Amino acid sequence: MAPGIGVIKTAWDGDHWMVAATGRWDLAGAEALDERLGRLKPERKPGQVVLDLSGLSGMDTAGALVLDRLIERLRGEGETVAVVGATPAQCTLLRDVRRAVVRHPDVSTPYRPFHDLLERVGKGAFSVASDAYDLLSFFGLVFITIGRVARDPRRFRWTAFFFHLEQVGLNALPIIGLLTFLIGVVLAYQSADQLRRFGAEIFVVNLLGIGILRELGVLITSIIVAGRSGSAFTAQIGTMKVNQEVDAMQVLGLDPIEMLVLPRLAALFVALPLVSFYADVVGLFGGAVMSYGTLDITLGQFLRQLQVAVNPTTMIVGLIKAPVFAIVISLVGCFEGLNVTGSAESVGKLTTRSVVESIFLVIVLDALFSILFSYLKI
Repeated sequence: MAPGIGVIKTAWDGDHWMVAATGRWDLAGAEALDERLGRLKPERKPGQVVLDLSGLSGMDTAGALVLDRLIERLRGEGETVAVVGATPAQCTLLRDVRRAVVRHPDVSTPYRPFHDLLERVGKGAFSVASDAYDLLSFFGLVFITIGRVARDPRRFRWTAFFFHLEQVGLNALPIIGLLTFLIGVVLAYQSADQLRRFGAEIFVVNLLGIGILRELGVLITSIIVAGRSGSAFTAQIGTMKVNQEVDAMQVLGLDPIEMLVLPRLAALFVALPLVSFYADVVGLFGGAVMSYGTLDITLGQFLRQLQVAVNPTTMIVGLIKAPVFAIVISLVGCFEGLNVTGSAESVGKLTTRSVVESIFLVIVLDALFSILFSYLKI
């Protein structure tokens, strides 16, 4: 037997059955030892089984588990087992292993549907309130940082700002243009199908102008940006958290909000109104193409009717929402990114959560804007 490998020896001392464990009992030999111990039985009924551990040169959790199984099996067969020669550390390890493998009896709880429903609702409400409180606290911290940077504009990271402006603005134009063009086409087709029955085809232009300029252009753009840029913010900052780059910034005396959040917030604040205007134009162009194809409304007729249907206020009412949506999307994305806790799974989970929260808040704010504009009669 190679030195250091766990060995089990048995002998009789009167009516005591002596079982001596020697060598090293660890994970490497645990499987073989467990197999041997499974076949180990006294030849006759002993007065007591004495397990001598004085010859152990080492024992880890796996070795302790094997010995624990032997002790419990012998006790289960009605034997009295005494453990001798163990060091205090080995006694502690055996006790911890015994405690870990003991299964506590399942405590059956009565079925209380109303109580369980109230408990779930309460936990959900508390979780939502806690998240809302943390998010508002983060908003406050960011606005304090904005005030500090406004007093000293040299602290603002212009290079990062222009980089993110390109990412969230210029690089988003193809996908936003394609989707809003298709939405214009669909909206024109559906409107034409209904208005043709009343001989009011020309009012397709009115529906397109008001619908896209006031609501759909900025709303669709914000939802796309929340899914594209908001998730990117969370993933970028979350990955930096996993790699401990954010911790390194704080050790160096750099403010992560000033370094990471403000450039992204400023870039989206500038880009979203511009991209929303681009989406309005492309959406109307898609509607004009469909109107010409289905209703023979020429581009000249479309533009003249558009001038009658809408005024500058219509577009301003739509675009004025874009900066607010930009602030919410960027802050939610950065907030969730900074909440990542040290694993790729956390990055994925919070990225998804960031998108859901951003889209939810954008739709809620859009509804609130509609109520406000209705109250102001705009």
